[in-house]
Amino acid sequence: MSKRYFVDQQYKGINFGMKPLEMGEYENCIFSGCQFSNVNLSEIVFVDCTFDGCDFSMAKICGTAFRTVQFKNCKLLGLRFDECNTFGLAITFENSLLNLSSFFKLLLRKTRFLSSQLKEVDFTQSNLGGAVFEGCDLSGAVFDQTNLEQADFRSAIHYSIDPNNNKLAKAKFSLPGVLGLLDRFPIVIE
Repeated sequence: MSKRYFVDQQYKGINFGMKPLEMGEYENCIFSGCQFSNVNLSEIVFVDCTFDGCDFSMAKICGTAFRTVQFKNCKLLGLRFDECNTFGLAITFENSLLNLSSFFKLLLRKTRFLSSQLKEVDFTQSNLGGAVFEGCDLSGAVFDQTNLEQADFRSAIHYSIDPNNNKLAKAKFSLPGVLGLLDRFPIVIE
C-alpha cells in the first residue's frame, strides 16, 4: 500500500474518532479544534505541523512521528510520547495540558514547554538539556536520572528534583522555586 502525502492542508473542528485520520505523512498542516481523544494515530508522520486547541487525551501514538510540531492550547492527557517514533523528534508545547504523560528516556534537548501543566509527567532518564519550562506547573513530575543541564526552571512551579539523582549543571532556578531542590532532604528551611 502506498503512503499518502498531505501538504499545506487545514483541518478545523473535525472529530477524528468519528472520521479517522488517513494513514500517511502530513507536512505543514494546521489542525484547529480537532478531536483526537482515544484515536489510534500509530505510524502517522507529522512534519512542520501545528495543532491548536486539539484534544489528544489517551490517543495511541505508537510509532507516530512528530518532527518540528507545535501543540498550542491542546489537551494531551496520558500520552505515551516514549512510544512515538524518535527519529527527528522535535516538539513544542504552549498553554497545554500534558498531565500523566510519559517522556521516558527521550531526547528532548532544548524542548520548550510554555505556560503548560505537566502534573505527574514522567521524565525519567530523559535528556532535557537546555529545555525551557516557562510558567509551567510540574506538580508530581518525575525527574529520575534525567539530564537537566542548562534547563530553565526560573518561572516553573511545584517541581521536586533530587540534585543527587539528576544532572543539573548550569540549570537555571529562581527563588523560592529553588526550594524544590531541597524538599527531599530532612532539613528545616525558615
